[in-house]
Amino acid sequence: MYEVILNLHSYLAYIVLALLFLTVANAILGLVGNKPFTLTKDFRMGLFTLILSHMQLLIGIVLYFVSPRFQLWGEMGGKVMGDSMARLYLVEHPFINILALVFITIGWSKHKKLMEANRKFKTFAIFYGIGLVLLLSRIPWSQWL
Repeated sequence: MYEVILNLHSYLAYIVLALLFLTVANAILGLVGNKPFTLTKDFRMGLFTLILSHMQLLIGIVLYFVSPRFQLWGEMGGKVMGDSMARLYLVEHPFINILALVFITIGWSKHKKLMEANRKFKTFAIFYGIGLVLLLSRIPWSQWL
């Protein structure tokens, strides 16, 4: 079961990162190009990215508790913070990625209250962009690629 969840979490991460990148790029292009904010493209890109990001979070939470690494908390206790790999998997990756999802969710919520297209694009570019940078900063690249 662990392997299935790990693979699902890894493969969905590619999709989420690609969608997040496309949504941020689309928002920047819409802002710079002074384009109208459309429901068929811009709204749906933001919403689909939000939904898949939250699905990834839920899968990640399940993975966190079924992972063999979770047992390191019991074995190492507070010494987890002294081991850089254990700290990355048990503390930094989950915390920063949850924080990234908070920024993405705030960006989604803020954009719904705005009426002007430029402000909607700017909100997506800032909040989804911060989420993207945070996610990229805490991916365990050595294990993932």
